[in-house]
Amino acid sequence: MSKDQLFRAPQPIAGDFNFGQETALVFDDMLDRSVPFYAELQRMIGEIAADFAAEGSRLYDLGCSTGTTLLCLDRVVPPGVAFVGVDASPEMLEQARQKLARHGLARSCELVRQNLDQGVALVDASVVVMNLTLQFVRPLHRDRLIAAIAQGTRANGCLILVEKVLGQDSTVNRLFIKYHYDFKKRNGYSELEIAQKREALENVLIPYHFEENRELLLRNGFRTCDVFFRWYNFCGMLAIK
Repeated sequence: MSKDQLFRAPQPIAGDFNFGQETALVFDDMLDRSVPFYAELQRMIGEIAADFAAEGSRLYDLGCSTGTTLLCLDRVVPPGVAFVGVDASPEMLEQARQKLARHGLARSCELVRQNLDQGVALVDASVVVMNLTLQFVRPLHRDRLIAAIAQGTRANGCLILVEKVLGQDSTVNRLFIKYHYDFKKRNGYSELEIAQKREALENVLIPYHFEENRELLLRNGFRTCDVFFRWYNFCGMLAIK
């Protein structure tokens, strides 16, 4: 695993964060050091998915990046469930292809290049995973995307959604952000790296409040939504159709 040093050197002009080749090569390390309880989140996603995955259906990982979640799910989801990984970045999909080939999956797995801002077509899904993905979809397109996901999901199927969220109170929100930055410092990121990445993400990662995400899900085809994980400004949500 290559170490994430994308923002180590001072950058005179801040560009928007992207999921190109440089990011794809270090993305696994970036997630491990930036997302609290990342391994436990993957375990929880697998645990939930295993209870909803139905034989003969499909499981979709929207924003599959380098394929880590697909690998984790492969260990626990029944073999009669086909996997589909979707991502907009060809570089991420290439990393996923290599990783899945190295480890070997026990089932069919299709990798599809698709920009979720332009929508997605799901067929007979029993489980859909969006692990830190929806926050990168432009708000203008989120209702249409969630509606399409619900339409392509079986009755009693689920959407497992993990997102960064905003706090309702500005003081609490600032504290949660501070605690997250402290977490990153403990994992070896410098003040400069944190500041430069924050600036690069400013117009790319657009979080909602938990309540906004919940309403988004409920008005677009899901009948219930609850929280299965919360760490300051990170939230895991389970929505059932």
